[in-house]
Amino acid sequence: MENANNVSEFILWGLTLDPNLQKAYFGLFLVFYTAIVLGNLLIIVTVKRSPRLNSPMYFFLSFLSFVDICYSSVTAPKLIADFLVKKKTISFTGCITQLFFIHFFGGTEVFLLTVMAYDRYIAICKPLHYTNIMNKGVCSWLVAASFLGGFVHSVIQTLLTINLPFCGPNEIDHYFCDVHPLLKLACADTYIVGLIVIANSGMISLTCFLVLTVSYIGILVMLRTLSSEGRLKALSTCASHITVVILFFGPCIFIYLRPSTTFSEDKSVALFYTIITPMLNPLIYTLRNEEVKNAMRKLWSKKVLWS
Repeated sequence: MENANNVSEFILWGLTLDPNLQKAYFGLFLVFYTAIVLGNLLIIVTVKRSPRLNSPMYFFLSFLSFVDICYSSVTAPKLIADFLVKKKTISFTGCITQLFFIHFFGGTEVFLLTVMAYDRYIAICKPLHYTNIMNKGVCSWLVAASFLGGFVHSVIQTLLTINLPFCGPNEIDHYFCDVHPLLKLACADTYIVGLIVIANSGMISLTCFLVLTVSYIGILVMLRTLSSEGRLKALSTCASHITVVILFFGPCIFIYLRPSTTFSEDKSVALFYTIITPMLNPLIYTLRNEEVKNAMRKLWSKKVLWS
């Protein structure tokens, strides 16, 4: 997969060039990545092992946790390892592979979050038909469609980038390979490619945003007809999802829904959707959810008894 102009590797600048900060960041991000893997694995195991958590909401949540682990694993291990080396290089093949998977899992997460909003809309606005509409087959198809949507999105982004000529320089002011930094390095007019990239990301973001907006408008209207207890329960489940949507969609829109330019803030913003949000998701979905916390306590008590 070597580029036509024989650029065989790229040099990543990482988050900082300060050696002292790099040592501190190594420990910090190692803790972050460990928390991402353990926290999301705990969610997956809890949902799979707890009979009470068999609703579509938790079915989608387990897949969201799986995607979060995969998503952060595309960038975090390389970022952590690079804190220990002076020259942070990545091969052309590795760069394109990283770009593909960051958009594959990122696109999948966008679709999954939209599906979860639709699930909450059906559960609150059409409770009598919920089990028929959101049956196991439909849920499985929605998850499969989310992965397929992420795959198609990623293929488009990757094909647009891989065919560009790179003559040098080969230094990327980022901690992973992404579309905008690579477009900046291409020795060709990337205006049209940049527009297609924005249109691709924009269409996905706009469609998902409209579905999310319609879902929550319907939910807010329906809440007026519920009792105070039902309203609190509905708000509790929706609040967690809305928080995750804001944390994930906000930075993504800032990065991808603009002309193909790069800013110094991009690296800090990218940390939110590649590391911070995957790390916070388990906390957000458990702290306000008594069912998940009770299921975790039961699993822990069983483990203590068995040991």
